[in-house]
Amino acid sequence: MRQMFSLASLALVAAATAVPATAQDDDAFARMMRGESAMQGKKLEKAIKKAEQHPLGSAENPVRTTMPRGEHLYLSRLRCSDGKAPAFYREGNVGPGVYGNIVDLYIVTCKDAEPGESRIYMDMYHGGFIETRPVPGFTAVVPLEKPEEAREKPVEPRG
Repeated sequence: MRQMFSLASLALVAAATAVPATAQDDDAFARMMRGESAMQGKKLEKAIKKAEQHPLGSAENPVRTTMPRGEHLYLSRLRCSDGKAPAFYREGNVGPGVYGNIVDLYIVTCKDAEPGESRIYMDMYHGGFIETRPVPGFTAVVPLEKPEEAREKPVEPRG
């Protein structure tokens, strides 16, 4: 009984100290759940222009894609210096990025070729956008699918 009372007390304290979400926060979260960027319009355009000053795939300029399928399609199109596709896996999310969205970090490895191991940051909340440029150190094959098709098909990571 005492343990139950302590848990209830903790829950009340947590609820009382929680910061209430604003309507703007709710809108940004709803957009992200639909695969859209939390940042929109001129603000997003300005952020993209600023990010372009940094290498593609860096934390300051994450690769913009459409949902997890878009991340995997992008990575599967990369080629190492020997022309082979690299292995990759998702390390995890690294919190909010330059566009206000949650950013994923992928570890991408070329077994016996350059660039060896790379860390590629990706923002999957840019519905319909397909990045055609490779990150530094890689080349890329031409995308064969449209964003609508990418949303429908499951994909398995390599590696």
